Amino acid sequence: MPRAQSRVRIDIAGLAIALILLALAGLVWWDMTNLQLLSPYDVGPKAMPVIVSSGLALLAVGNGISAFRGDLPPRDSLDWKPIILILGGLACLIALIALGGGFMIGTAILFATTSAAFGRRAFLTDLLIGAVIAVVVYLLFAKLLALSLPAGPLERLL
Repeated sequence: MPRAQSRVRIDIAGLAIALILLALAGLVWWDMTNLQLLSPYDVGPKAMPVIVSSGLALLAVGNGISAFRGDLPPRDSLDWKPIILILGGLACLIALIALGGGFMIGTAILFATTSAAFGRRAFLTDLLIGAVIAVVVYLLFAKLLALSLPAGPLERLL
C-alpha cells in the first residue's frame, strides 16, 4: 500500500520576513564595522550591534526554516487603524522636533496615539501620562546624563 504524501506549502510571506530580518542583520553588522571607536576595555560599543545582528540573523534562519516547512501560524486580518495611529503619532513627533516644538510635546502625543492604537479610549489621560513620562525622560537625559534632546518651549522652562 503506497504511503500518502502530504505536500508542504511554502509560506511566501514568512520567507519574505526572513529575508528582511537577514537584511536588517547585515545592515546592523555593516554599520558596526564602520564604527571608529577605540575602547581600552575588552567590551566596547561594538558589542551590542554584534549581539543585535546575531539575534536578527538567528530569527531570520528560524523564520526561514518555519516558512519552508509551512509551520508558521495563520495570520490575522490586517487592521489599518492602529498602524495609522502609531505612524501619525510618530510623524507628529518628527514634525514637532523638526519645527522646534520640542521633545516633550511630541513624545506625549506619540504615547497617547500608541495607547489609542492598542484600544485605550482615555486620550486626554494618556496625553497627560505621556507628558509626565516625557518630562522624566527629558530630565534624566538633560540633567543627569548631560545629553541634549531637542528643545522646544516646554524644555526651555526646565
